[in-house]
Amino acid sequence: MAFTKEEQAKLEYSGYRFVGEHGHAAAKICHWTKKSMLNEGVCYKEKFYGIESHRCLQMAPAIPFCHQKCSFCWRDLSQTRTEWEGDYDDPKTIIEGAIAAQNNLLCGFGGNPKADKKKLEESKRPTNAAISLAGEPTLYPKIDELIGEFNRQNFTTFLVTNGMYVEKLESLENDPYQLYVSLDAPDEKTYKEVCNPQINDGWDRLNKTLELMSSFDSRTAVRTTCVKGKNMFDAEGYGKLINKANPKFIEIKAYMCVGSSRERLTLDNMPSFDEVVNFAKEIADYTGRELTKDSEVSRVVLLE
Repeated sequence: MAFTKEEQAKLEYSGYRFVGEHGHAAAKICHWTKKSMLNEGVCYKEKFYGIESHRCLQMAPAIPFCHQKCSFCWRDLSQTRTEWEGDYDDPKTIIEGAIAAQNNLLCGFGGNPKADKKKLEESKRPTNAAISLAGEPTLYPKIDELIGEFNRQNFTTFLVTNGMYVEKLESLENDPYQLYVSLDAPDEKTYKEVCNPQINDGWDRLNKTLELMSSFDSRTAVRTTCVKGKNMFDAEGYGKLINKANPKFIEIKAYMCVGSSRERLTLDNMPSFDEVVNFAKEIADYTGRELTKDSEVSRVVLLE
């Protein structure tokens, strides 16, 4: 198994449901999926991109594995492995298991009089896969086939990557609906301090991925997590890096002081919505973009 029994039990207690036989893939209900089911709000991805929150499957095929141990990550980094270990499940098994796990986790809404019955019924057939729950998905050996299987099942896919595995991205035959690349520093020194890469050439790999992005036929997005006092400076530096990628979208989002990140950062590192907006406007000036949408509750803005 990818995790010890104790590690897996801890994650299951926090809402993860592991699928398959080898303990590396899991699904978890997003906060906004629950909110949408009660008509109490939706994820900013619904507002920005039209992704229905109640039909979004939040999952990951490589929960324990990542090349970085980012200071702002809400996960328990003591459980992170930097290289793939052991056997792995096939994409169909993972997808079937993730959908079943999501349905099981949502079944309680059937007894909630406040739940939207139409949404509850629709949620049983998710239409978007947010491949972003935890870990670096490109480390899963069959990530290309996983995206392809989601495509065959008429899902849209949001693949979120830190850009370390540029070779895997370059060799993808099945493009995701939207490719997200995380860019959380304007220079190498800040990158090492904020993202804590576990490989020596992480900055070079990230830059190669940014250069690769414009070759994708799918929609592309660069996402920056803003950590006050750590990486919210040098908008021109961010602009130069983003211009290399020439993405369709740029997301500028606040670090949220939740989960295990509270062991590494404090509330003082969480920027206000206004601070995020102002920093985004600076980046917009250097990238020739406009601020088109925002979500104050999620402290995120979209540049196009």
